[in-house]
Amino acid sequence: MANGKRSDTLGTDPIYKLLLRQAIPASIGILVMSLNMIVDTIFVGRWIGPLAISAITVVIPVTFFIGAIGLAVGIGGSSVLSRALGKGDDEKALKVFGNQVTLTFLTAGILAILGLVFQDYLIEFFGADESFKELALTYYRIVMYGIVMLALCMMGNNVIRAEGKPKFAMYAMMLPAIGNIFMDYILINIFDFGMEGAGWATFISYAVCFAFIVWFFVAKSELRLTFEAIKLKRTIVNEISGLSSVTLARQATVSVLTILLNNVLIVHGDALDVASYGIISRMLMFALFPVIGVNQGFLPIAGFNYGAEKYQRVRESINTSIKYSGLLALGIFIIIMIFPQEIVSIFISNNQNLDAATRADNAILLERTPTALRWVFAATPIIAVQLIGASYFQAIGKALPALLLSLTKQGFFLIPLILILPQFFGVWGVWVSFPIADVLSTIVTGYYLNKEVRTTLIP
Repeated sequence: MANGKRSDTLGTDPIYKLLLRQAIPASIGILVMSLNMIVDTIFVGRWIGPLAISAITVVIPVTFFIGAIGLAVGIGGSSVLSRALGKGDDEKALKVFGNQVTLTFLTAGILAILGLVFQDYLIEFFGADESFKELALTYYRIVMYGIVMLALCMMGNNVIRAEGKPKFAMYAMMLPAIGNIFMDYILINIFDFGMEGAGWATFISYAVCFAFIVWFFVAKSELRLTFEAIKLKRTIVNEISGLSSVTLARQATVSVLTILLNNVLIVHGDALDVASYGIISRMLMFALFPVIGVNQGFLPIAGFNYGAEKYQRVRESINTSIKYSGLLALGIFIIIMIFPQEIVSIFISNNQNLDAATRADNAILLERTPTALRWVFAATPIIAVQLIGASYFQAIGKALPALLLSLTKQGFFLIPLILILPQFFGVWGVWVSFPIADVLSTIVTGYYLNKEVRTTLIP
């Protein structure tokens, strides 16, 4: 361990200052990363066509899930690491970090190989039909070559934040996003490589992020990897896995949800409805970036202070995080409700030189998507309670309630609603399922969070 630990400030500085210090860089990083996804979608939509958006949308579940291996190990392990740092147990923190690296590399590597072996089956399973299957396969193969780097980046980013160095975590997200946007322009627009260009631009962005993460842990980190640290220890693996399962289950549920949505939209609609969801899913991450940033900033603060038994500071971090993220969510809701048409039009080319079929597809997409966007964001002002509540249990190491609350929206409510409502209301039933799930999951999470705070954090 390096001397002069920045992580100690998590237990001493004012909560609101800590939250701003953690959340602003996290928000900026998420903003740039989501802008990357937005611009990627805009480029393929405008320069390749609307079916290219459908192609990327069906590829996302598998790449998202494998990348989420690193995110899960990163968040779960960093909860253990934050509490170890809070207790002053530097030796355990180092072993946790080493085991995170090994677990991420092995698990993501195996899944990447299997994903390439079964690529044809997986693409069809994810909802691709013959109209855009080849586009999806082209993008999928190239992205999968670099997916292990993405998983390691997702893991490393959360460790950086757990050390109390959020600016470096922000840089780790910004650099590849900027690189991907630049390479998209070069490879798709200038060299006209089509979906191959989109795939290689994404691969290069993973490599840039990985290079930065490696540099940080060599030059700037408090943690120094040793051969002994990367050897898997059963007790540490069990502790990491218990908490990582929360994030992994949540991300796996998102992947299952995306697969289900793609297939339901194909059955009750068509490929352009899949493209509509592709636009909406990007907007979900992009528009909510400040709310997600507050949530990311909250995790190390709550974990460190819980480990240090500073329960009043934990309560304060919960209240402050919900207040800030709730106000931000309200602002986002207002913007989406007022400007849905303008937002969707960004993704669609108005070039009159396009062929008649593409122009017709663009017109249909512009007609359908704004209404769907409004419905999906209809309950946004209340989501802060659900996000912070589920994250609190993960931050303090209570894996089971964290898992169950993390699954309330997508797993317990949204998936059943999407299976049921379209049977009666068609594609509209898909979109209205989102706000209903938000309301129900917020009620459940709010109840259990309040009960836990009164039982554990109030003397």
